Amino acid sequence: MKWALLSVWDKRGIIDLARELTSHNVKLLSSGGTGTALKEAGIPFTEVAAYTGSTEMMDGRVKTLHPRIHGGLLGRRGLDDRTMSEHGIHPIDLLVVNLYPFEDMAQKITDLDKLVEYIDIGGPAMIRAAAKNHRDVAVVVDPGDYSLVVSALRLGDFSGEERLMLAKKAFARTAAYDAAISNHLHSLESPFPDVYTVQFRNGRALRYGENPHQQAAIYGDAGIAGCKPLQGKQMSYNNYLDLHAAAGLLREFDEPAAVIVKHNNPCGVAVSGDPFTAYERARDVDPVSAYGSVVTVNREVTAAMAESICSTFVEVIAAPSFSDDATEIMKKKENMRVINLPEPVAGDELRTIDGGVLLQKTPPYQEHWEVITDRDASADELKALRLAWKVCKHTRSNTIIFADTERTLGIGAGQMSRVDAAKIAIDKSHFSLQGSVAASDAFLPFADTLEVAAAAGATALVQPGGSIRDDEVIAAANRLNMAMIFTGIRYFRH
Repeated sequence: MKWALLSVWDKRGIIDLARELTSHNVKLLSSGGTGTALKEAGIPFTEVAAYTGSTEMMDGRVKTLHPRIHGGLLGRRGLDDRTMSEHGIHPIDLLVVNLYPFEDMAQKITDLDKLVEYIDIGGPAMIRAAAKNHRDVAVVVDPGDYSLVVSALRLGDFSGEERLMLAKKAFARTAAYDAAISNHLHSLESPFPDVYTVQFRNGRALRYGENPHQQAAIYGDAGIAGCKPLQGKQMSYNNYLDLHAAAGLLREFDEPAAVIVKHNNPCGVAVSGDPFTAYERARDVDPVSAYGSVVTVNREVTAAMAESICSTFVEVIAAPSFSDDATEIMKKKENMRVINLPEPVAGDELRTIDGGVLLQKTPPYQEHWEVITDRDASADELKALRLAWKVCKHTRSNTIIFADTERTLGIGAGQMSRVDAAKIAIDKSHFSLQGSVAASDAFLPFADTLEVAAAAGATALVQPGGSIRDDEVIAAANRLNMAMIFTGIRYFRH
């Protein structure tokens, strides 16, 4: 390497890299803020304007857009050498660039005239030029790759594989950058742009998809998508889906809670002052379904809980932390995946359909709980209703949930008929439902579901309301001395 061009917004590590480059007799080109940082550090460099013979202009909008820069990046060694020599163009062997932070500034600046100044033009142009010519020019867009540059200096050069890898990262970065700009500009007048572009990183192949004959991969480097086991087998396609479902429900609870999920539906949910008790209550809601499940708890897993978890077959256990003793105990289940539960990542919901995707946003909203029967719910009924309602939100429709103040008692999920969902919940329950409460994810179109719930022992029910037959359902609740609450919010989940 003879020449390197450094132009970075994020200056982490750039001074150390520049020193390493100069120590290997690499001449530096730079300008603007990067040049200022190099000058303050006493590192020699050539100002871009001095090299090109063209003054930086238009408040810095035009500085690297010059044939002596782009010729040095695009010139093919062995083919364009004569042309480069005729025009006084130095071959640039290394380009280190990162871009103006448009993505961050778009969250802070509402004035478009000010925001457009954070749309980088010269940076992406240089990156694309260098990446196109990656056989001759190494392009680095991530400070995390500076160590690779240092290694190449010490070994004498980059390998062909390293150059291609850096080029792929470069094109991915400019693609993501342009996507962020496009999405923002398209969204100025509507929450849903005419063109919607997304990019996910960190792609990893999975053993197979939902079934062994299907191929699958996962993309993403944060939240559930970024999860990797502390121990156990590789996560599967279905493991990720179930963990996503379990974590979403678990985050509804502030108190110690446990959520057990099987095939994307909760099969047991419980709360307690003690997380170990919460786990055992949740497991005992449906111990048959809990076999081969994904378990999540929102407190540290202790040794006692680990022993209990290991006494049955669990695919995945996820928690904020694990005690040292618990970690040692779980090692005896070497295939069980142990995951540190990550912080949630906010974002739009995307689902593929034939020929495209569905995009869903959930803006801030508030439920309005209203007692609409003659009898109000007691304090215990209200507590149980809130638990059942949280579970409804995360269970496939149609769903009916029975619960008490500490746990779900029966879960009827994914039925075409709401009354059938109630019957399944009753049939699957391992407990007496006398004095229980029930929740429905959508309004009751007829009184039959309420009547089935009351016959099983439920004394209160929560639902969104909004049916043309609400009066009939309210009358049935009053006749059965049931308390009923409308929330005004429906929780269909498909």
